[in-house]
Amino acid sequence: MNIQKILSPVRRCVQDFDMIKNGDKIAVGVSAGKDSLTLLCVLSALSRFYPEKFTLEAITIDMGFDGKTGDYTEIQKLCDSLNVPYSVVPTHISEVVFDIRKEKNPCSLCANMRRGALNDAAKERGCNKVALGHHHDDAVETFFLNLFHEGRLGCFSAVTYLSRKDITLIRPMLYVEEKDIRSFSLKENLPTKISLCKADGNTQRQKVKDFIAELQKENRDIKEKVFNAMIRSDLL
Repeated sequence: MNIQKILSPVRRCVQDFDMIKNGDKIAVGVSAGKDSLTLLCVLSALSRFYPEKFTLEAITIDMGFDGKTGDYTEIQKLCDSLNVPYSVVPTHISEVVFDIRKEKNPCSLCANMRRGALNDAAKERGCNKVALGHHHDDAVETFFLNLFHEGRLGCFSAVTYLSRKDITLIRPMLYVEEKDIRSFSLKENLPTKISLCKADGNTQRQKVKDFIAELQKENRDIKEKVFNAMIRSDLL
């Protein structure tokens, strides 16, 4: 897949939500999954021609699975090829979530801890924004998660200013479907790493993903309808 198929909706999303300003230094949270690596590549490409000039910094928050830091050599090579500074921040998040807290539903605590560590690392490196790899499918799934588990209509925002940290979160891939990200990642042979998380594949989000897949059997454009409804209702 040509990067243009992802670059075009990303640029449109950035413009629609006024995500990037001249002089921004944006930290890209790189988890070693297809979404964040694709985001890194696309923002690097966008930085070459976008009228608002910005720079990037790639940051990986290492979870400390099995009590050790992972090997990110291939991701370092990718960042070198893109001329983007890269750093790995070791943490003990896995130990806290699974061994100390023994969370039955660990995803929320884990996400909050990773996000906090990423925001701190971004500020330490002089970044004023953090770019996250959430995409079109993530937004729809989050809508259903909030509806089913919290009884409310809501989703994460395209742009969120965190006053306590004085940093802004942006999600430039909200107009990009997961299938296109997967195709791009495979075609470009991005250095993705298999998740070592004990909860991987057995989460509430996975159950919602399966639920949406069932709905699509009778209504193929259900995700697009829900996403457009969120846009019209200012939920993003």
